[in-house]
Amino acid sequence: MLVACAVAVPLAGADRPRVPAPGPAALATPSAATLGAVYAANRANAEEAARMADEYGDRGRAAADRALAGRQLLYFDGRGSGLVTEVLGDLAHADRVAVLVPGSDTGIDTYGRFRATALALHERLGTRAAVVAWLGYETPGTVSTTVATTGRADEAAPELRDLVRDVRAVAGQRAGVSLLCHSYGSVVCARAADGLDVDDIALLGSPGTGADTAAALRTRARIWAARGADDWVGNVPHLSADLFGTTVGFGTDPVSPAFGARVFAAGDGGHSDYFAPGSTSLANLTRIVLGETPAVTS
Repeated sequence: MLVACAVAVPLAGADRPRVPAPGPAALATPSAATLGAVYAANRANAEEAARMADEYGDRGRAAADRALAGRQLLYFDGRGSGLVTEVLGDLAHADRVAVLVPGSDTGIDTYGRFRATALALHERLGTRAAVVAWLGYETPGTVSTTVATTGRADEAAPELRDLVRDVRAVAGQRAGVSLLCHSYGSVVCARAADGLDVDDIALLGSPGTGADTAAALRTRARIWAARGADDWVGNVPHLSADLFGTTVGFGTDPVSPAFGARVFAAGDGGHSDYFAPGSTSLANLTRIVLGETPAVTS
C-alpha cells in the first residue's frame, strides 16, 4: 500500500513558487590551475542569486545564497530547489577526497544540515583530505511520487560521473576518492558506479540500489554498506515490482549477505546520524576514506 501511494499520490507542495535566480556561471573546465577562477565565478553567481531572492521577498533563500557566496563552490545553480557543489579543504593538494551524495529533501533551503555532515567528516579527516558536498541533482521528497523509483537517480548519474571526472582533474590520479552515499543517494551512486574512477563506495541507510548484488554495480571500487540500529530504513520492504508501468522499489538489502557488500558497524544511530560526531559510523567512514580498511569495524 505504501509503495502504491508513493506512485499514485501527488507530491504536496509541488506548486511552490520558484524563487528567481540567474543561470549557472560559464566556467572553465576545473583543474588545479583554474580552481580559483571557478570558485570566484560561482561566488559571484551566488551573490547575484541572493540579491534576486531579496528583491523577490524570500529572505530565507537570500540568506542561504549569501552564505554560499562565501564558500568554495565548484558549482552553483540557485534556480528552483537549487544545486550546489561545495569543497571543504584543499582539493588540488588532497591525498584523499570524500564525495558526499545526499538523499531526499535536500536543496538550498535545507543545505545547512547536509553541510553539517561534510563539516563533521572533514574535521575528522584532517588537512590532507578534502570533502566535496555534492548536491548535484534534484532530490526527491521523502513523501513523493519519485522517492520509490530510480527516475531521479537515472537523471543524476551522468552528473555524478562528471563530478568525479572534475575531482580527478583537480586532485589527480594519486588521490584516493570515496563516494559516501546516504539514503536515496545510494541509488544515485549505484546508477553511476559502472566504470567510475573511485576507490570506495559506501552505502549508508540505503533502501536498496536497484541492483541485486554488489558485483552487478560493475565497479572496481570496494562496496561498503551500513545501517544504524535505529534507522527506520530497516523496516522498508526490500523489493522491486512493476506498478502502473513503473518499476517501484530497489531490490536487495545492501547490508544483507546476499548483496555481498563489506558491511561495517554504524552503532545505534538513526537515519540522520551517520556523520554524528563521536559516532561509530563516522569513525568507520573516516577509516574508509583514509584507506585504513583493516581498521574498519563490523
